[in-house]
Amino acid sequence: MRKVIAAINMTLDGFCDHTSGIPDEEIHQHYTDLLDNSGVILYGRITYQLMQYWQTLLKNPSGEKSMDDFAIAIDKIPKIVFSHKLENTEWDSATLSNQPLEKVVVELKQQPGKDILVGSRSLIIQLMVLNLIDEYQLCVQPVVAGGGLPLFENINTRTIFKLIKTKTFMGGAVTLYYEPANKKVTNR
Repeated sequence: MRKVIAAINMTLDGFCDHTSGIPDEEIHQHYTDLLDNSGVILYGRITYQLMQYWQTLLKNPSGEKSMDDFAIAIDKIPKIVFSHKLENTEWDSATLSNQPLEKVVVELKQQPGKDILVGSRSLIIQLMVLNLIDEYQLCVQPVVAGGGLPLFENINTRTIFKLIKTKTFMGGAVTLYYEPANKKVTNR
């Protein structure tokens, strides 16, 4: 069975803000490898539209190998976008889902193939509530944003995680790899 992996960058103060991170060659290479070893990535509209930036590097490479390699990897991987507002994806490797998130993920998990990535905060929250995430890869950037969207906003259940490994980057970021250790218990 395929694993669902929630992979996201966040700040030390727990916010997910694409502009607050400190991407470098090593981080780009890490995410390029993750994409190359996965079968599909799921996005919500907002994150998907942010990721469309990488299409520009396919047409006009930056000259920085790690960024250009990431652009190729993000272009190749099939993307499923969950949105009520988008009418089309404008990206050949992306499709709009016409099914609910839970149904799509349950069906994908049953199919053979590489793991399923979830790259949007909103989808991570929804799938966490549905108890469908098998692994969390939280890349904590060495920066305090001072505000933004908290990763685990509106989670009303207690979830305990088991740390399965860590990866430290030379720039100071650390990816924490977690698995859920137990079933959720509603807080009272």
